Amino acid sequence: MPAPIRLRELIRTIRTARTQAEEREMIQKECAAIRSSFREEDNTYRCRNVAKLLYMHMLGYPAHFGQLECLKLIASQKFTDKRIGYLGAMLLLDERQDVHLLMTNCIKNDLNHSTQFVQGLALCTLGCMGSSEMCRDLAGEVEKLLKTSNSYLRKKAALCAVHVIRKVPELMEMFLPATKNLLNEKNHGVLHTSVVLLTEMCERSPDMLAHFRKNEKLVPQLVRILKNLIMSGYSPEHDVSGISDPFLQVRILRLLRILGRNDDDSSEAMNDILAQVATNTETSKNVGNAILYETVLTIMDIKSESGLRVLAINILGRFLLNNDKNIRYVALTSLLKTVQTDHNAVQRHRSTIVDCLKDLDVSIKRRAMELSFALVNGNNIRGMMKELLYFLDSCEPEFKADCASGIFLAAEKYAPSKRWHIDTIMRVLTTAGSYVRDDAVPNLIQLITNSVEMHAYTVQRLYKAILGDYSQQPLVQVAAWCIGEYGDLLVSGQCEEEEPIQVTEDEVLDILESVLISNMSTSVTRGYALTAIMKLSTRFTCTVNRIKKVVSIYGSSIDVELQQRAVEYNALFKKYDHMRSALLERMPVMEKVTTNGPTEIVQTNGETEPAPLETKPPPSGPQPTSQANDLLDLLGGNDITPVIPTAPTSKPSSAGGELLDLLGDINLTGAPAAAPAPASVPQISQPPFLLDGLSSQPLFNDIAAGIPSITAYSKNGLKIEFTFERSNTNPSVTVITIQASNSTELDMTDFVFQAAVPKTFQLQLLSPSSSIVPAFNTGTITQVIKVLNPQKQQLRMRIKLTYNHKGSAMQDLAEVNNFPPQSWQ
Repeated sequence: MPAPIRLRELIRTIRTARTQAEEREMIQKECAAIRSSFREEDNTYRCRNVAKLLYMHMLGYPAHFGQLECLKLIASQKFTDKRIGYLGAMLLLDERQDVHLLMTNCIKNDLNHSTQFVQGLALCTLGCMGSSEMCRDLAGEVEKLLKTSNSYLRKKAALCAVHVIRKVPELMEMFLPATKNLLNEKNHGVLHTSVVLLTEMCERSPDMLAHFRKNEKLVPQLVRILKNLIMSGYSPEHDVSGISDPFLQVRILRLLRILGRNDDDSSEAMNDILAQVATNTETSKNVGNAILYETVLTIMDIKSESGLRVLAINILGRFLLNNDKNIRYVALTSLLKTVQTDHNAVQRHRSTIVDCLKDLDVSIKRRAMELSFALVNGNNIRGMMKELLYFLDSCEPEFKADCASGIFLAAEKYAPSKRWHIDTIMRVLTTAGSYVRDDAVPNLIQLITNSVEMHAYTVQRLYKAILGDYSQQPLVQVAAWCIGEYGDLLVSGQCEEEEPIQVTEDEVLDILESVLISNMSTSVTRGYALTAIMKLSTRFTCTVNRIKKVVSIYGSSIDVELQQRAVEYNALFKKYDHMRSALLERMPVMEKVTTNGPTEIVQTNGETEPAPLETKPPPSGPQPTSQANDLLDLLGGNDITPVIPTAPTSKPSSAGGELLDLLGDINLTGAPAAAPAPASVPQISQPPFLLDGLSSQPLFNDIAAGIPSITAYSKNGLKIEFTFERSNTNPSVTVITIQASNSTELDMTDFVFQAAVPKTFQLQLLSPSSSIVPAFNTGTITQVIKVLNPQKQQLRMRIKLTYNHKGSAMQDLAEVNNFPPQSWQ
């Protein structure tokens, strides 16, 4: 049989192929020749054939039929055969195939071979693809080689030990004695692999971490090595762009980070060397930037001094000026993680961060936007909002929703004045109205309603904003609502903040009618416009007949919602005209909803419902989304229970009527009180609420210690756990204590937990302990839910979570159906 072609000739031949089919034909022909050679047990050319097979494997062609030939080469006495055999084993075999176990004895023999290069081959193969069984059998040989004086073998044995520990963690202690002298080695290769081994052991075992901190005094050794690297002169063997062995420096910094985390003594020992690295490292080359970045991460992760943390943030600030996009992105991401703990230091780089909003790279732009929102406070709100509004105007559509949400939250938190707040939100709606959250419209309406002195100014601004442009539907909805409420102020020209405009009643109605017939108007927007026209019938005097005509036209609209509104408004004109002015009078000031509000705000089924300030009947037009409607949305239907106040209140009779109207036809457990009563006198006519008869004794006693807790929600780092108690005075009452924890690296702020249950239950949600869920599970928010279950039915609950995280508003719904039977039976 003729001698097979050499590997070099095969590569040259394959590269001459002009098409994929031609290459495939050559490969198949050569594979057939190799198979024939394997069948004939041709030992002379086995090494050459396996080498060619590995090249074909690299090109993506099947080469599994060469696995046993690799084992035969490994068993050979020739080094050239062993080299190709071990390479083939690493490429063609893995621990999922039983055939790899046949190598165990060969590897054991080669680990004890007299030639270091054969021993190195065996160590590389075991460290690459050794299974847990192989690692258990051969760990002793690896440990012996780790103690040898040969640096070539020690570095390979250290990496092999890392693989053994990953596969069989319980063998870690076997390597502990061998690690004592590893860091005294002069050879950089051994030092590098030793640091990798020590890092693996510290990460996998807290006991090992404590041992290296206290008994081995590892930190001073690492500090000494790092100091020698910084202070050493030029060494051509280890120099990379003028820096001595940057790979070893980076590895040491990572190990120092692990050792110094949550440990005062270790952190104190490494503060000086970290400052030296941060100040002496050259930044003109990427190698220096890599070391500085690792240094910054280490400084931020350990218990470092405040001056050192400022130095680290200044390094990140210099990174923001780098031309390399990756370095800028890394700097922004790192600053975003540290802004909560070192806010003032990050603030110094605010102008550089804002400049990154103009970057062409979308990833940098998004990080810069998130960081900009994290930097907003009461002192810089005007300047930051100016920059962010400019960004909102020019950014890509995928940024507009998050940017608009961030501006809304920041403006609500830090607004210097109501006029500025209103102008800012109107600017957002004008620029990116189609991208804002669903609650932007009712929130702005509430803000406008509460700013009594700004009504004339606001309605004039909104009127001018929608003249001829109905593309931003949320803006049009707010404008329609305001024109309906304050149209008389617009026509009378009472605006004092800016020059009033001259508008007639017919011009105002022209705008609203244009909204009704515009192709860009949604059904919701048309509803706002029709209701606004109806409200103007009590605010305008000369155009009532025109309003009647418009309303009657929409009584036959194909839009069922519009038709229903128009029919009801027609009835107001005809049958109930004497009630029209009272029903359509101006909305009262809306009380701000807060999670830890004053005592007059009662928690209702997870939502807060402000006590009515006046006894006026509610307007029949569309109103800002009420808390009751939010609750309906939360449950997805009317199958809910009404609110249980924490104490009998002295509401007038119409207040109960307003609550009934808000909840529609939901079945209540009893009628509201017919007349006000003093708070100190119990009301016999009240329905049996949770707290009735319990005021003179402890409300709830823990008589159900055996009820297991459950995890109600776990997503995006937020975890909600329920624990249960039962009342010994009223077995139908279950007390659920929620605990919210946060495993991410940033706090979750403005956290609101809401819950709703079916109508067969009654639910009472008390105020939470805080509105901030601390990062890294360092604390929890607790909140108490009390559920009355008189029919002993299986408990079901739907929860709604809203919070701010990393500059973005988050919201999620979840259903809890896994309540333990002991909690409701």
